[in-house]
Amino acid sequence: MQSTMIQANTTTIRQVVTKADRKAFVELPFRLYAQDHAWVPPLKDESMGLITPGKNPFFEHAKAQLFLAERNGKIVGRISASVDYAWTSMPADRGGGTDSGNWGYLDAEDQDVARLLIVSAEDWLRDEGVRRAIGPISMSIWEEPGLLIRGHDQPPTVMMGHDDKRYEAWVEAAGYVKVKDLHTWELDIRLPFPKLIQRIISSGEKNPRIRIRKVNKKRFADEAAIILTILNDAWSDNWGFVPFTESEIAFAGKKMKPIIFNDLVRIAELDGEPVAFMMTWPDLNEFQTDLNGDLFPFGFIKLLWRLNGGFSGKPKVKTMRVPLMGVVKRLQASRMASQLAFMMIEYIRRAAVADFGSKRGEIGWILEDNQGMNSIAESINCEINKTYRIYEKRLLGE
Repeated sequence: MQSTMIQANTTTIRQVVTKADRKAFVELPFRLYAQDHAWVPPLKDESMGLITPGKNPFFEHAKAQLFLAERNGKIVGRISASVDYAWTSMPADRGGGTDSGNWGYLDAEDQDVARLLIVSAEDWLRDEGVRRAIGPISMSIWEEPGLLIRGHDQPPTVMMGHDDKRYEAWVEAAGYVKVKDLHTWELDIRLPFPKLIQRIISSGEKNPRIRIRKVNKKRFADEAAIILTILNDAWSDNWGFVPFTESEIAFAGKKMKPIIFNDLVRIAELDGEPVAFMMTWPDLNEFQTDLNGDLFPFGFIKLLWRLNGGFSGKPKVKTMRVPLMGVVKRLQASRMASQLAFMMIEYIRRAAVADFGSKRGEIGWILEDNQGMNSIAESINCEINKTYRIYEKRLLGE
């Protein structure tokens, strides 16, 4: 299928082809979510980069097509369809398989528009040989996976998605069933951890084999390589895991570097060997709500000032997010793994409260069946605040 155009009544679904189309694709949510007080406007320039081949290295191992829905001359919906060849090379029991493909970035004014968009994405995927559609994945599993089905009243933290609560029913009406839930957990980080956890931390501090250190941002590339090595080992058996490529590491590093602070990222060493890490970010979304997605002419200056906490060098932020954490596979399910995790969490908690004035932490996303991480969250009195659902559907051949 060289060109897709579905027309129903006055609604037309067409492929995104031009830069103007991509601009319309990025800007649609600003109108649809204008009255949703929990929605945080993303930075338009960053959003444009994520969907543009040549800018996002995702496209080095994937192909994608974006679609717009238009009604009476007005854009009323959008969706992406993609085939990630890194994803398809994964075992089917971990979410992949050679016949799998994804759709994402679903936004629509009404259910009829959503239905037509999903059909268009499915048609494109079918033409690419896909027989199992998985979504929403926008577009990489490392970007914004899953549809928000719980926690619509709470603004998303940095690099987390937000969806209209109506979408859950619309997606399920299109024949999709749950394949996996992803949770985020929240806690009041001003409160000390339970005494049992404090004793575990104290015991670890007395163990000469253990060292919990801050990262050194001046050695950013070296530290990132250590973290990536642990991540690739720790997450390799997880559902949905897709290894980072070198160019994706560089791309992510450039994007994350402004919100990396030495005392918020820790590496745990056992007998001198790096075996675990925990990465924490200040919630950048708190700083950009009033920018309306625009960095220029003055948004960039405002954002930079806020990130630097004025002249202090450290931003004052209510919420900290833990996007990544991992322990090497050989230690997983051991007491040592839990001890290292609790120690890293505690040290970062102290720094977040004392140096950044933070009150709240959010951990995730975490797979619903990741017993180790979910148990750690429960042990420090976290509660699930958001759930994102990934769906699948078998596509029939033509």
